[in-house]
Amino acid sequence: MTKAAHFRVDPRLASLLGESYRSTEQAIKELIDNAWDADAENVWITLPEPMDDAPIVVKDDGTGMTEKEVRSEYLNIASDRRTRKGEKTHRKGRQVKGRKGIGKFAGLAAAETMNLITMAMGTVTSLQIVKQALLDARKDLERIGLLVTAQSCDKPEHGTTVTLSELNQKLAFPTPEALKELLVLEYGRQPDFTLHVNDEPLAQEDIPGRQFEAEVELPDAGSVRIRFTIMDEPTAKKHAGIVMRVGGKVVGRPSFIGLDDREEIPPKLLRRVVGEIVADSLEEDVTADWGAIIENSKGFAEARQWAEETVASRMASVLSSEVNLAKARRQKQINNRLAGLPEHRRHFANTQVERVLKKLYGEREDRIDVVVSVMLDAMEKDEYWSVVQNIESARQADVSTFAEALDAFGLVDMAVMTQQATRRLALLDALDNLAANKKTLEKQMHTALASNLWVFGPEYSLLSSDKTLARVIAQYTGDKFKGKRAANRPDLLLSKSLSGRLLLIEFKRPAASVGRDAESQAKEYRDDLTPSHGAMDMLIVGGSVDSSMSDHYACEDTKFLSYDAVISTARTQLNWLLKELTTEGGFQG
Repeated sequence: MTKAAHFRVDPRLASLLGESYRSTEQAIKELIDNAWDADAENVWITLPEPMDDAPIVVKDDGTGMTEKEVRSEYLNIASDRRTRKGEKTHRKGRQVKGRKGIGKFAGLAAAETMNLITMAMGTVTSLQIVKQALLDARKDLERIGLLVTAQSCDKPEHGTTVTLSELNQKLAFPTPEALKELLVLEYGRQPDFTLHVNDEPLAQEDIPGRQFEAEVELPDAGSVRIRFTIMDEPTAKKHAGIVMRVGGKVVGRPSFIGLDDREEIPPKLLRRVVGEIVADSLEEDVTADWGAIIENSKGFAEARQWAEETVASRMASVLSSEVNLAKARRQKQINNRLAGLPEHRRHFANTQVERVLKKLYGEREDRIDVVVSVMLDAMEKDEYWSVVQNIESARQADVSTFAEALDAFGLVDMAVMTQQATRRLALLDALDNLAANKKTLEKQMHTALASNLWVFGPEYSLLSSDKTLARVIAQYTGDKFKGKRAANRPDLLLSKSLSGRLLLIEFKRPAASVGRDAESQAKEYRDDLTPSHGAMDMLIVGGSVDSSMSDHYACEDTKFLSYDAVISTARTQLNWLLKELTTEGGFQG
């Protein structure tokens, strides 16, 4: 029997329908979330070939819906499922994923027509939704006539099939690879929930990153195999970790199998590890609810210990490789700073920088640069080397003496870096007072900043202005600004980076605002100097930056900054460093 039906519109609809999905794959995932909420054990996703006119089909074996549920719940747009039925699903007790009640529209992000066929309680119900009808109706969705068809079927049959047809040819077609990558971390290891993409079940191999596999025969655990991936980027903590699989079924939740107790493994590296231990011989040790393995199982302890060592060795190799790459990116900076040290200090200084890079694993590049800059400053202090000598002499002494020397080194290490960071903060306070005084001149800001270019950021900390460059600027400004123009003579600083590229800095007084006139003048100075000295970047600093300059911030070779912004950013970085140094253990991940 066929009868007309209508949408029932929640007052929140206007804002909710304005939301969109980042990709076709993301929209399909919304339909899979619905299958999860329907307690499905299997979902089959069929994707068409690129530019094919075949539909996308998402079929599940969940509870399905009766005709009444389709009319009163499915068509009740923006009705929160959790409000109606609770936070957990009825049959399997799953955490409900549906939040806003608009997942039913997800397929229309990529298709013109969506057909729904759902079976439950001996009835198969079908419904068709056309995208253009929704767009034409706008806020009057209640006026759209929808045909809901219901007929009898075998009572045991249940599940829902969504067919998306007339796909939007302007959008990139969904690919099995991209869809699997999106789904595998959230659903790839869920018990009683299997996804099939074009008839291929989701597997460990679908996780992007470096994959490893090992197998061993153990006395108590029997044959044990581990498969794991170290991903390129960290994932959410709830998705990371290793699961146990026994008899083809996942037991319990993912864990880090003891890896999280190892100080040498940074937490952010842990969040890149996803895998599974297969130990079928442990089936008798699994609890009745299949939620865990008995704690005092000798086989489980043996398998877990072997797996921990196996994963840890691979992670150590990855960490070493990535720390070496981070160090290589800064090697010129490190070499330049250490060139002035006695030769016997250099090897140790390199080791110390590597140690800090390991502690900072996973931090933002700008924060790493701040710490390396402060560390290199501290390397020049004699406190380091007196303690190093004590450690070397203690190597031949008893273990306790050597341990005390190492502990002393750690304390000096943190103390010297803390002292250096504190000194820099004091300098920032003085610069802040200088910049706040409207009577301060360009030359005074120049003098204060010329030997402290780290204030502008770690990338400027090693810039230098030698006598030759100073002479170039003096000659240029002397020739160009003489006579009546002498009063307009700019305050310029020419510096050179380790790569040889020049940076021209123009200092404006704190009372001045940097605007389009400053931009035009700066480019004129640079154009005059470029033919004889090569390409150079330009930095213009003043009391404030005119809002009209915002469109020009994207220029790679020209930047406009205010003293307040420069000092504030530098202070934020140093305060972060001091907080890390005063945290027990230092640089907690």
